Amino acid sequence: MKKSLLFAATALFASSTIADVTRHALPNNSTFPISRAVEVTPDTTLIFHSGMVPGPVDPKATRGSREYYGDTETQALNVFKRFEASFKELGVDFGDVIKMQVFMVGDPTMEGKMDFGGFMKAYTKYFGTEEQPNKPARSAFQIAGLAGGPNMLIEIEMVIAKPE
Repeated sequence: MKKSLLFAATALFASSTIADVTRHALPNNSTFPISRAVEVTPDTTLIFHSGMVPGPVDPKATRGSREYYGDTETQALNVFKRFEASFKELGVDFGDVIKMQVFMVGDPTMEGKMDFGGFMKAYTKYFGTEEQPNKPARSAFQIAGLAGGPNMLIEIEMVIAKPE
């Protein structure tokens, strides 16, 4: 009897510390690090996190210059670091992200095409890793520009399923 009560209490505690999320893999055993779809139960708390843009990587450089912000990979890493700080305050982490939208401006050094490869180098340090295997549903878009001005190449927004 004591063992079954202990098991029930453990199961109740364990279920209350994680959100009820089902991640559906991409078809054909794809290894691309996103989910085809992510499902949450109605009692899951969702956080719709506003988009974040990069801060300067070289504040001494001319504001708005490429040196000020860096390339797409550098900017994406900067944005993920900023999310990391925000997530700590919200009591969540990257494993709780269920949806991501990525807005990228064409890189002038790449004939105006978005640097998806640079973004992916940063993204794969945070999602689909051995330490953090959860993958969100995700969309990525090339856009004409961001409110931050020239040479700001990326903005990311996320939806998070918060553990109770």
